[in-house]
Amino acid sequence: MADLLTDEEIEAGIAGTDWRRDGGAIVRDRQLEDFAAAMAFVNQVAGAAEETNHHPDILVHGWNRVRLTLSTHSEGGLTRSDLEMAKRIDALG
Repeated sequence: MADLLTDEEIEAGIAGTDWRRDGGAIVRDRQLEDFAAAMAFVNQVAGAAEETNHHPDILVHGWNRVRLTLSTHSEGGLTRSDLEMAKRIDALG
């Protein structure tokens, strides 16, 4: 069982990144060059998610926008796993 993060831990974990708090989740929006680039990015995220067995909610909207939402659903909020996955996603570019 993972421990839920405190508000302070969450804010410290996303400080200086493109992630923002949205209730019991963190969210990041990306605008990419075109639809193909958006889908390529989604596939990269999917690969990282499969490797870690920690899967974000992924929304592709418009023709080049992707929204990623991270939360540990089984724990009912944000855990260290969410911050670690956010860092992996950020490393994808």
